[in-house]
Amino acid sequence: MLHAMRIVDFEPRHAEAWKRLNEAWIGRHFALEPSDARVLDDPVGNVLDPGGRIFIAEDEAGEAIGCAGLLALDAQHGGGFELIKMTVSEAARGTGLGRRLMDHCIAAATAMGAARLYLETNSSLCPALGLYRASGFVDLPPNDTPYARADVFMERSLP
Repeated sequence: MLHAMRIVDFEPRHAEAWKRLNEAWIGRHFALEPSDARVLDDPVGNVLDPGGRIFIAEDEAGEAIGCAGLLALDAQHGGGFELIKMTVSEAARGTGLGRRLMDHCIAAATAMGAARLYLETNSSLCPALGLYRASGFVDLPPNDTPYARADVFMERSLP
């Protein structure tokens, strides 16, 4: 399945999959929060229009099996991009798709001239933390966040 997988830029046809994929993983571990709903209900207005990107991983049949977003951060928030809403469907877990999405986000942010990637996550998400650390992210002190579940804050410098 993975050999035929491709990562594409978000298009309006992906809106339902973006929401479904993220609601599935968030709902499995946590409660959906108002900040989740804002980004999931209007990805164009809340991620793309302010200068961010969203990537959708599709299988050979064109079915969305993963996603990740880059939310533009202003200078007050350290600049660069925040890696948001990265997830892989249950069926695609363990295939390396998460790593491919991460590499794609790093490459895209670098190509857009960002100096860093920032993320917020939860200490219970061990596979995600392993991927982030393996991808060069380092822990930061706690930060102000709209997410009650966020208790780990990380960043990665970009070339």
